[in-house]
Amino acid sequence: MMRFELGLEEPNPKRAVQSAITIAVSYVVGGFIPLAPYIFIAETREALKVSVFITLLALFLFGFIKGKFTGASPIKSALQTTLIGGLAAAAAFGITRAIS
Repeated sequence: MMRFELGLEEPNPKRAVQSAITIAVSYVVGGFIPLAPYIFIAETREALKVSVFITLLALFLFGFIKGKFTGASPIKSALQTTLIGGLAAAAAFGITRAIS
């Protein structure tokens, strides 16, 4: 069904551990990007500004690279990734502020 309806091959069960490790490392590295300024900057408000800048820059770079690999326009892909990721981060920040 996967092959005929979706055009996908059945996943190789031997790659499950490698895929899990790849995802785990990606989450740790990706999560460190917005948190790093808080580790190195004592002033919270300043760390927030740096965190926002670094996060948006990282989203732009990841989107650009994604565009290169997928054959899409790298700039368009970078802008889309930055916009969607930035909106998601702003929503999460807003919800957290509203709760606390």
